[in-house]
Amino acid sequence: MSAAPPVSPAHPPIRDRLLRLVGQILGKTDPAASVPADARLSELGMSSIKMVNLMLAVETEFDLTIAQSDITPENFRSVATVEALLARLLALRS
Repeated sequence: MSAAPPVSPAHPPIRDRLLRLVGQILGKTDPAASVPADARLSELGMSSIKMVNLMLAVETEFDLTIAQSDITPENFRSVATVEALLARLLALRS
């Protein structure tokens, strides 16, 4: 088994980058502390318009396009579900 490549400061882990995006959209000053990974984004104040902004921000941040079939409430329920979607999409690019 090979070890995961080291994370460079220029490319923080997926979750850190997602938390930053969610925090910006929700207006949180410390998203790592105030956005639990498994919390429903809708319960944290993520409206449908903000959810679209999150999807677009994720596409820009990770330089990918999310297929229409992947734009589902299940994939955008929480930071953890978006992270799982991204891990799958990024693995397909490799």
